[in-house]
Amino acid sequence: MSGRLHLATFRPPPGLANRHVQTLLPRLLPRPGVKRDVELLELPDGDFVELAWAHPAPAREDAPLFLLFHGLEGSFASPYARLLLATAARLGWRPVLMHFRGCGDKPNRLPRAYHSGDTADAYWLIGHLAHRYPRALKVAAGVSLGANMLVKLVAEQGGDGLDLAGAIAIGAPLDLAACADSLHQGFSRLYERHLLASLKAKVARRLRAGELPLPLDRRRLAGLDSLRAYDDAVTAPLHGFDGAADYYRRASAGPLLGELELPTLLLHADDDPFMPAGLFERLPHPSASVRVEIARHGGHVGFIEWRDGGLRSWLSRRVGRQLEDWASPAGQEAWPDRLRVTRSDS
Repeated sequence: MSGRLHLATFRPPPGLANRHVQTLLPRLLPRPGVKRDVELLELPDGDFVELAWAHPAPAREDAPLFLLFHGLEGSFASPYARLLLATAARLGWRPVLMHFRGCGDKPNRLPRAYHSGDTADAYWLIGHLAHRYPRALKVAAGVSLGANMLVKLVAEQGGDGLDLAGAIAIGAPLDLAACADSLHQGFSRLYERHLLASLKAKVARRLRAGELPLPLDRRRLAGLDSLRAYDDAVTAPLHGFDGAADYYRRASAGPLLGELELPTLLLHADDDPFMPAGLFERLPHPSASVRVEIARHGGHVGFIEWRDGGLRSWLSRRVGRQLEDWASPAGQEAWPDRLRVTRSDS
């Protein structure tokens, strides 16, 4: 690999390199017991997002803050969420996960949901955290859908538009159309059906209650057999897009990679069953602020390695190392471009 594309250090255990094995393994392994405090953050449009604050939290108000955005139909209960929040907490950071609208314990109020390009709520939250913790260094991470959203937000806001020192994007579907097509092929349809079942169950409840302005009846909703069909019938009309193709084109963050000014780490597996092989070959060259690490194996947000006599998460280890680097002066100087430290005492 060349330029700003680097070979990741992840190595799967012998016999566990298969992309579907790697994708499913995190669901089979023990998860760290992370406790949370729940906060409802009111939004300007009258809706809310649910925050999950891992605790116990650091006593220092200037403790570094780790903000996590989950994937499609993910939540605090997702295996990667528990792992990454626990990793940040162990390092002395203040970890918090933002649930996208309707993904927490309570359904959201407005006749809408969330989508891969929906950056407004994250932007509002980051501004809120800047006022609440003005002296804390802050890093945001996104997983899958949340990763695409985060990359798009970073591109939209430029180098000085966010109170963030850096961003980490994990398994980002940067070409949404190509990823939707990949999920509709072969064994990957298993994941597609799982996601569709969760999405359609939420929509069905809200349709029965008359809460969504969609010309869908129960039979037509049940007949949506792909994410592309779902996005065409539900996601696009709910959020102002002219069909799935328009949504994928306008919400995909891949075309914006060359515009990123904030230090950003992208972690990707080339065998991710949610995405086409060679994803980054079809995207613009990343800017000088971006480091892309591509593993040959790893599946979709899997990255399970053999370490210390057992199966462990390379992903949490790699993210933890990045948080430590960005919290240290040496790590700041080592980044490809620069690390913008946003603490008022810097």
